[in-house]
Amino acid sequence: MILKKITLAACLLIVFTLSAFAQEDSIPLRTIITKTNQYTQNFPVEKVYLHFDKPYYAVGDTIWFKAYVTLEQNQLSAISKIVYVDMINNRDSVVASLRLPVTNGTADGNIVLPQVSFVEGNYHVRAYTTWMRNFDQGYFFNKNIAVGNIEDRDTPIDTHISFVNSVTSSAEKITAHIIYKDQDGSPLTNRRVSWKVQSDDETIDKGKGVTDQNGGLDITFTSNKKGVFAAADLTAVIELNYKKSITNTYPLKTAAIEKDVQFFPEGGNMLSDVHAKIAFKAINSNGMGIDIKGSVIDDGNNEVAQFTSQHLGMGEFVFEPQSGKSYKAKVSFSDGTQNTYDLPKVLDEGIYLSVNNTNPDSLTIRLASNQAFLDKFKNTLFYIIAQSGGTVYYAAQTNLQNLLYTSIVAKSKFPTGILQFSLLTSEGDPLSERLVFIQHNDLLNVAINTDKQLYTTRQRVHMNLSVKNKDVPDVGTFSLSVTDESKVPYNEDSETTILSTLLLTSDLKGYIEKPNYYFNHVDAKRVDDLEVLMLTQGYRRFDYGDIVAGKNPQLSFLPEQGITVSGKLRSSSGIEVPHANIHLNFSDRLSPEDATTDESGNFRFSNLNFKDSTKIVLSAKNNPNYKDLVITANSDTWPALVKNINSPDNVQNIDSTLSVYLKNTKRQYAGTRMLKEVVIVAKSEVKKPSHTDYPALTGLSPQPDHVVSGVQLSGCNFLLDCLRGAAFGFTFDNDNFYLTRDYNQGNKSTPAAIYYNGMPVDVNYLSNIDSKTVESVELFNNDGLSSINKMSNTKGVIVINGKPVPKGEKISLSQLRDMMPQYNLITINPLGYVRAKEFYVPKFSVPKTNLAYSDLRTTIYWNPKIITDATGKAAFDFFNADGKGLYRAVLEGIDADGNIARYVYHYKVD
Repeated sequence: MILKKITLAACLLIVFTLSAFAQEDSIPLRTIITKTNQYTQNFPVEKVYLHFDKPYYAVGDTIWFKAYVTLEQNQLSAISKIVYVDMINNRDSVVASLRLPVTNGTADGNIVLPQVSFVEGNYHVRAYTTWMRNFDQGYFFNKNIAVGNIEDRDTPIDTHISFVNSVTSSAEKITAHIIYKDQDGSPLTNRRVSWKVQSDDETIDKGKGVTDQNGGLDITFTSNKKGVFAAADLTAVIELNYKKSITNTYPLKTAAIEKDVQFFPEGGNMLSDVHAKIAFKAINSNGMGIDIKGSVIDDGNNEVAQFTSQHLGMGEFVFEPQSGKSYKAKVSFSDGTQNTYDLPKVLDEGIYLSVNNTNPDSLTIRLASNQAFLDKFKNTLFYIIAQSGGTVYYAAQTNLQNLLYTSIVAKSKFPTGILQFSLLTSEGDPLSERLVFIQHNDLLNVAINTDKQLYTTRQRVHMNLSVKNKDVPDVGTFSLSVTDESKVPYNEDSETTILSTLLLTSDLKGYIEKPNYYFNHVDAKRVDDLEVLMLTQGYRRFDYGDIVAGKNPQLSFLPEQGITVSGKLRSSSGIEVPHANIHLNFSDRLSPEDATTDESGNFRFSNLNFKDSTKIVLSAKNNPNYKDLVITANSDTWPALVKNINSPDNVQNIDSTLSVYLKNTKRQYAGTRMLKEVVIVAKSEVKKPSHTDYPALTGLSPQPDHVVSGVQLSGCNFLLDCLRGAAFGFTFDNDNFYLTRDYNQGNKSTPAAIYYNGMPVDVNYLSNIDSKTVESVELFNNDGLSSINKMSNTKGVIVINGKPVPKGEKISLSQLRDMMPQYNLITINPLGYVRAKEFYVPKFSVPKTNLAYSDLRTTIYWNPKIITDATGKAAFDFFNADGKGLYRAVLEGIDADGNIARYVYHYKVD
């Protein structure tokens, strides 16, 4: 209903703007408008935004977040009732996956970061609905999160690495400077370090060295292969005093010298004899913007323009290309290197669309062609359409009569956000495109105040919230995070916010560096920089060619209204059984349900509601000949794992970058650490199960490449939950494990072989293994002399060893039955809704004493359930921690009409 109202409003605007070029109405133009609006109505695009309590974490922390699921124009979605949140490690394996119920377009949850599943590293969180899986994964919410570790038993050292590079005509040289310190900050001096630089299976360089008095070591390596370091890693092994070595691996992508500069003519093409605006973007090998300056020369070596980047490697310049000439850009980089790049080819026949966005109140639309194009297409009909969020807000047509047309359109006709102007032929073929960003001062008017501006530690804070839409009190849903800013420092320009996500990055292709820069303390320069961004980024929406041709996206997923459990019923001979009864029971409550199989034996239970870790029993015993029936349950499907578009945001030196936060975390947990139990055992050792116990695994290396102990798996109910992240060197994707090195090279067709107690099994089998019954998991990067991979067409071997069953113990009849499979009665463990967990807010009623613990919280308060009343107000109370300095409160949210709010408030604790 909301979408219909939007479409109608847009059509009214179109009626008043069709005369912009003083042409008569056109049925083809109306057809394009109608098809565009129908497309938007039939295939609405959902987006998800997650508001986190802080930007980074440590192992042992809990991540708190609120999900906002929206439709076009940022209105809260009523389509999907489930949102999924995945946390993915830097090996592209999902280490945590949540299914959350969506109520009125929002959901809230948390992710615990236990030692068993998480190590220090760069992770990214993606969030989506099942409906969103029908479209480009670029619409999925995606955010990088760095996770530090204060007690990493595998790496009890802190490292910091930096690079200096140089290039000659024959070779590329990189010098890496590594500083080693222990966790107390003391340098590790006079330690032997061996290192090698490797790309795939090729060793580029290797050597040895000794750390100096500052714990530092310089490592220099060279290669005469251009660009080889961009795909290489530096592995350094430092020897410690207690006969132990520590291995660190550093990707060299950020150190590589390879750079790139791209040029983007406004409207898409450079036309001869037509004044042109050319935008450019310069990036390093990691995708980050770099400063450049240079000049444009023609094929006669004459300089025709100069340029300098204005923001993150981006900028623009203007000149008039000449017919029959080609152009190059001579570029100088900030590190002193130089290169030459070809500009796009000059077209002797063409037309393009440009938009001037410098006036705060209006847009100037400019349609320009060269003489050859005018002579050929004079009196031909062309269309201009402007849409935002899939809704057409402006449409016009003209018969081409002159080289240049201009028109002025008020910005008030368009909503805040990205506006796409398209120039089309009368057949609907796109010729030229221009993106502009419309920035109205139409955010919700938010005011936060506290009963004091200056507080003491542990003092009660009373905070009042007032929200208005312009001057009218507004009802909306909001989330609030209060952090101790001295312990959680962060560059606000680099933040992922509700503004940068819903208004900018979710509609643009590619990586956007420091997205909140364009919304943080907006001034004339930032507006100009945003305009350049619009000239250099692609748009991920539909194209009109597909819409006119009726090419609609193939729908494989319907919006979810609840959890679905489905499957198939067959006889033991494999014949599908129709019209049979399937009975469902939950392990945690008495609320059975029944379903009937269809003609193909399929059954489905829809709109279920159950918590995670709930066991579900499916039974076919209420049927004739039930002993001959076999139930098969369908497993959940998940989106494919794709390359993290935000990988340039990965933190290279987590220890040093998060040092303030990690030092506080170490102090915070120091007082809560419990002494571990010490058990004295006899000298004789009991042999633990391993792959050597099974003849089928003969030929595997006696020493696995990596071992996951049963202790590491103790925090998981089922083996697959933990193994997805704990299987070092393997990546889990599309219900299979793959060798990470092969997976990263695009080999996603050859999975690893999996064995349980010497028997080959598939991944689905692991979902039914209780982690408490597992002794160890052995990981092999190759099959040695066993020929396992050759015989099973696999790569790599995963061996699960179960704990030995105690001998001589009596078991009951029910236990015996449990050990014997019943194919007409199965127990499954589908992913349920995450169990709700409340953020703990301490209450201090007495002053702190010397014996009391120190309150070193970094997140002081988190509230994802704020709803303003009819007067637009809300209030809440919480207590400060022991930290002194500035506390930062960040409020984000949306009202029922899709108006967005973000507000940052500071108060001081002394």
